[in-house]
Amino acid sequence: MQSEDARYLKRKVKGGNLDVHPTEKALVVQYEVEATILGEMGDPMLGERKECQKIIRLKSLNANTDIASLARKVVEECKLIHPSKLAEVEQLLFYLQNRRKPSGKEKKEKRQIKPRDLTPFEGMEIDEEANINNIDDYVELLYEDIPEKVRGSTLILQLARNPDNLEELLQNETALGALARVLREDWKQSVELATTIIYVFFCFSSFSQFHGLITHYKIGALCMNIIEHELKRYDLWQDELQKKKKAYILPAIQIQRFSE
Repeated sequence: MQSEDARYLKRKVKGGNLDVHPTEKALVVQYEVEATILGEMGDPMLGERKECQKIIRLKSLNANTDIASLARKVVEECKLIHPSKLAEVEQLLFYLQNRRKPSGKEKKEKRQIKPRDLTPFEGMEIDEEANINNIDDYVELLYEDIPEKVRGSTLILQLARNPDNLEELLQNETALGALARVLREDWKQSVELATTIIYVFFCFSSFSQFHGLITHYKIGALCMNIIEHELKRYDLWQDELQKKKKAYILPAIQIQRFSE
């Protein structure tokens, strides 16, 4: 396409879902931006679509705030929110207004269960620090043998355990698609690999705005299949253990009776 052929740029913004911020007094607005380059005759020549979000912080929100008035103000000032969603905005603001602040003990417990603070399980730790700029290199490892896949997924997990990286990882469909594929195809070959990848998606599941990602890749259903398989395998191990115990106990009893 020649640059002189592009005459116009058409930009379309479409509002999406609303949610509350997980930690702040704020609303999170999901929206979609579609940019299309039009030719001289008005025909589309190139288009791009991007998922975005806007955070509306409500520092003045307190127990005495008039929720109805604040909701109208938010809808009036934020063009991404359609007026038809006024009632939904009121409900979200009411939730924020009444959301209980965690006590000191709860804060400590909450800090302990943050994805980036969770204690690594045995085998996950590697002597290498992940860098978000090297994400493409880590994705390439997911196309190698099991040891390389474990290393690549562990490095990606390092990034995912920092919530500041989740938004950028969300935009990397190649990385997320590769993780989901490896989990779906190789989970039986390596418990460590399966656990690490599930841990990555767990980091996303900690925040409601990323729940669509979990649904898109059907991680919940896949986890249930894995759990069901492991429970069946555990039952088989228990049966084998009981059989071995009986095999050892019966001869021992016979020997004891004989000696008596």
